[in-house]
Amino acid sequence: MENQCPCCMPGKPYLVETNEPVARAPIPRSSQRIDDHYEGMVLIPSGEFWMGAEDGEGFPRDGEGPVRKVAVKSFYIDACAVTNREFLQFVEDTGYQTEAERFGWSFVFYQFVSSGVSKRVSQVVQNAPWWWRVDGADWRHPDGPDSDIANRMDHPVVHVSWNDAMAYCNWAGKRLPTEAEWEYAARGGLERRKFAWGNELTPNGEHMCNIWQGEFPQTNDGSDGYLGTAPAKSFQPNGYGLYNVCGNVWEWCADWFSATFHVHGPRENPTGPDHGVARVTKGGSHLCHHSYCNRYRVAARSSNTPDSSTGNIGFRCVKDI
Repeated sequence: MENQCPCCMPGKPYLVETNEPVARAPIPRSSQRIDDHYEGMVLIPSGEFWMGAEDGEGFPRDGEGPVRKVAVKSFYIDACAVTNREFLQFVEDTGYQTEAERFGWSFVFYQFVSSGVSKRVSQVVQNAPWWWRVDGADWRHPDGPDSDIANRMDHPVVHVSWNDAMAYCNWAGKRLPTEAEWEYAARGGLERRKFAWGNELTPNGEHMCNIWQGEFPQTNDGSDGYLGTAPAKSFQPNGYGLYNVCGNVWEWCADWFSATFHVHGPRENPTGPDHGVARVTKGGSHLCHHSYCNRYRVAARSSNTPDSSTGNIGFRCVKDI
């Protein structure tokens, strides 16, 4: 894959698979209970913004530049990433099984795996051995089969693939944001700033997002208040009222990933290329650190295959007006 960064968000291509093909679950149809309102969503006005970055802090292979003026029509977007509580409602209403559940495993950061489960781990990610394949890890069991979400109902749901996110959106009468919509909303009305709040990572010493603090991957001192995920409504929201668009969990976007398509691509409501092998992710996660993956900047971008899931990927939805 041309962009994939297994250090911060591994994908299935980085493990040798011997499992038999897993049948794709049918996508549930929209639920009228949720489809009739915009609860928990924020109206983003139509407008133009400077998308991308060329400040030397990104990765050339990611295709953050060139900076270009992009027009986006108005839409609604979730103020927060979809939470475990919300995803549970979807599952209870439809009986949906995520791809991690059907594959029987997902990627978990090694420090979150219990000593008992760690004895059964036999596969790690090439060039990123802190990512382990953990049998029994899924959205209900984010750190492995002996963990649960009882105390994380207000945290973003994780271990959801792009396909899982699309199934939820279809049920909720929503959709995934395009990359342009996501970045426009994440900037919160600010122009050409690194973060959703400005250019300083910790203005006046205040932590504004949930990322790795310390020496990766050995020591996270948790000085921002969290070692793993934070509740979806944490830290100060941006100028549009969106929470955690920097750090916490990566968020799936609708677009196929390309490092070059946008250079000469559309400038009005762009939706990315027509095909690809991986989908765009934005926002970075609690495992991002400036020493290797500073992709918690609003212009930063990465990708993963649509069937991949990890303990640091979630999503938020948008809705047309």
